[in-house]
Amino acid sequence: MVVTDRRRLVSEAGAADDEWPSLLEAQVSGALAGGADFVQIREPDLDARTLVRTLRAVFTGVPESAHRVVINDRADVALATGAAGVHLTERSIRIDEARTLQPAGIVWVIGRSVHDEAGAATARGADYLVAGTVQPSPSKPQGPLLGWKGLAAIVRAAGTVPVMAIGGLGPQHVQEIVDAGAVGLAGIGCFLPIRGEDVVASVRERVRAVRMAFDRA
Repeated sequence: MVVTDRRRLVSEAGAADDEWPSLLEAQVSGALAGGADFVQIREPDLDARTLVRTLRAVFTGVPESAHRVVINDRADVALATGAAGVHLTERSIRIDEARTLQPAGIVWVIGRSVHDEAGAATARGADYLVAGTVQPSPSKPQGPLLGWKGLAAIVRAAGTVPVMAIGGLGPQHVQEIVDAGAVGLAGIGCFLPIRGEDVVASVRERVRAVRMAFDRA
């Protein structure tokens, strides 16, 4: 799962701040070309109007991307844009409440972030969980870390709900992720483009590197 952060995206690309909408579209395009299962749009400080306008442009520019994009916390934006679903934080509405909001005739993908076993045990109605923070990361440099034992404990508490790991991770950590019982990796930094490279191609290759690591593991 590629998780977005437009400020880090602009910085890594060496672009102007106002270029983020086109860069976001390029990141989504590269993510899907590389085989990402989902892209989570995580831009909590953007207002709903800006998010809706941006996502409609992305979904038009990258055909079929709406089927692979989930919106962090904002069920209203997911509804307005026709996104695949919503990713809930532990402060969001409950999973069953989110289910009541999904459009008629459409089943949303609903995920939730969890940080401990208790959170995982109460989120079994989700389609997937994202467990973190596993290792220190630029987005969350401080605070408690799960480590590999903590990740494995969340996987056990989650039961049959698949768990992805997040937090300071990359292809080099995939074997540990698999050994802990998780099924995937979610991240911001490991899916950002390399400065000076084409954004679509750079993100595509970064996603492919993670997928290849899982294939080997």
